[in-house]
Amino acid sequence: MSPNPMAKYFDHTILKPSATTAEIKKICEEAISYGFYSVCVNPVNVKMVKALLAGTEVKVCSVVGFPSGAHTSIIKSIETEQAVNDGADEIDMVINMGALKDKEVDFVENDIRTVVKAAGGKIVKVILETCLLEESEIIKACSISRKAGAHFVKTSTGFAGGGATVADIALMRKTVGSDLQIKASGGIKTLEDTKKMIEAGADRIGASAGVAIMKELN
Repeated sequence: MSPNPMAKYFDHTILKPSATTAEIKKICEEAISYGFYSVCVNPVNVKMVKALLAGTEVKVCSVVGFPSGAHTSIIKSIETEQAVNDGADEIDMVINMGALKDKEVDFVENDIRTVVKAAGGKIVKVILETCLLEESEIIKACSISRKAGAHFVKTSTGFAGGGATVADIALMRKTVGSDLQIKASGGIKTLEDTKKMIEAGADRIGASAGVAIMKELN
């Protein structure tokens, strides 16, 4: 099928711990069929997904420090290096929320910078987990991410009881301007949801419902 331009917004996502090989293969087939931007998987599945997507334009995205962000920086670094070596084109890392709330700005910045360095030039998205943060903390997290050399800020893991909101995307866009891109993720289930996130400033959409959303366009 001829890809719809809307498809390029999507990181087609399967991050549940119980994901089977058959389910991951299906996600990859869907990504190729619809022309999604990437497939986003847990680190253990990166090598398989890279092979399944070989010869296509679909990129491989892996999560790091997922879903809590409460991993040591060295572990996040090693996890990033492994994912890149296995074929990841992009890294979605979870920020250390506790340190952010404690206003340990240098620690948070160094944590992100460690992953950026380990990624070796690959795209790094910083997951803020906006549903657990105050507005001032979202603003601070965006500023720290920019200073640390990240390429994106991202709303959510989808595992913390809340997801992307239009208000959060608008706040993030206001904070980062054109310096960083923004990924909306968590709870995006419909075409209407998707359009609202893009209108608010999202450059990428992380969703497991990408196929259902694309079918709404037909």
